[in-house]
Amino acid sequence: MKVEDLILQLQDVISAAKSMPFSGGKVMVSSDEIYDILDQIQDAMPAEVRQAKNIVADRKQILAEANRESENIIRSAEERKKAMLNQNELVREAQAKAKEIVDDAKQKSAEIRKAANVYVDSIMKRTEEGVATQLEALRKTHANIVSSQKRKGGLKFDLLWSDSI
Repeated sequence: MKVEDLILQLQDVISAAKSMPFSGGKVMVSSDEIYDILDQIQDAMPAEVRQAKNIVADRKQILAEANRESENIIRSAEERKKAMLNQNELVREAQAKAKEIVDDAKQKSAEIRKAANVYVDSIMKRTEEGVATQLEALRKTHANIVSSQKRKGGLKFDLLWSDSI
């Protein structure tokens, strides 16, 4: 029986007891019956106290476990946050390095293109000057041949030559 039930039973025994005349509200009860109920209360008390202690211990254990779990969750979240921040920082650094490499490549490309244009322009001028010099020499040679042919009477060659140049 539960302690509360036994206490109610004890109250019922006292309520049902006969009052003693001129005793100022004192009643007469069977001591055996009272001792029997008190023994049952003593027997039931340790079980209920143990149960209460177990409940308190379980509560403490549950709270301790919940605290450990919450600390693990917080630690894990902080580690993920750090990892994500590090990853974001790595991405930013990689993007900055990539931009630097692209900018450097564009600058070098422009310098190479400019140098190539200068080189090609220089070669074309030398080629043009060489062709102009050779054309001038060719014209002189032609003029010499024409004048030599005129002296010898061969104008046909001059007409053919001047049409092809």
